[in-house]
Amino acid sequence: MKILHLSVLAGVVAAPATACDLCSVYSAMQARGEVNKGFTAGVAEQFSHYGTLQQDGHKVSNDLNQHLDSSIAQLFAGYNFTDRLGVQVNLPIIYRSFQRADDSGEIERGTESGVGDVSLVANFLAYRQATKTFTFAWTVHGGLKFPAGSSDRLKEELDELTAPPPPAGAAESGIHGHDLALGSGSVDGIVGTGVFARRQRFFLSVNAQYTIRSKGDFDYRYANDLTWWGGPGVFLALNETCSVALQLNVSGESKGRDTFQGEKAEDTGITSVFLGPQISVTWAERLSAELGADLPVSIDNTALQNVPDYRVRAAVNWRF
Repeated sequence: MKILHLSVLAGVVAAPATACDLCSVYSAMQARGEVNKGFTAGVAEQFSHYGTLQQDGHKVSNDLNQHLDSSIAQLFAGYNFTDRLGVQVNLPIIYRSFQRADDSGEIERGTESGVGDVSLVANFLAYRQATKTFTFAWTVHGGLKFPAGSSDRLKEELDELTAPPPPAGAAESGIHGHDLALGSGSVDGIVGTGVFARRQRFFLSVNAQYTIRSKGDFDYRYANDLTWWGGPGVFLALNETCSVALQLNVSGESKGRDTFQGEKAEDTGITSVFLGPQISVTWAERLSAELGADLPVSIDNTALQNVPDYRVRAAVNWRF
């Protein structure tokens, strides 16, 4: 039986939203079989709803119904030079709508949309072993994220320094310019790795990615970010023409506080853990798709932030 290889879409999304839209939005399991020379293309979508207001990891009253809905569609295309080495370009298309407190404590509504920062990533299958009953694969990837998305919203961070203090008792915003910016204006590094192991119909995948940030526009630097995902699963169907896999996906993120004009930004740090089901389907050796949902298990944030209530993910990948 041929190896079932797990492909990672390592596209870093411009700037993280309030609690970060999992800076890696990963693709579906690649088409069945070994990674053959040729082109791949597809789209991966993630929708996140941030409806809970938290102060230093504790839920607080959200009288103004402050919320952020974030939709990120990653368009990706790649080329495999060999059955081990390939490159991939990722272009995020972002749409965000929000309701928050303005400087006077009143309700403000708005949207932000456009392309995000582009990333170029190389993927390498470092080791693989496959038999009819056993599969093991270890992959590594690395690349760069380039400024392409608008960073205009970061100017709000500067405006906040000069804005008059809000009236006594006025609501404070949990959504800021760094949450809404489509790009950072920085060139960032990406490194990651993943392991996929299968015994009979049961499998386990473990993946991690680290984003190394540099200073961007408006003297703003997003903090380095560690994201991880994976978990146990079972193949409900596994034959020469198709496969259907059900997985318990555990994902998380650890991100420190951003830096603005040499000072740490209070409302930007977060450590989170999510849990949810994921189903992956492949047809022949060319087409694959996945659908998953994530619910928060633990979210610890700094200062006041809107944090996610749920995420929904979907992806389609075609190899030709």
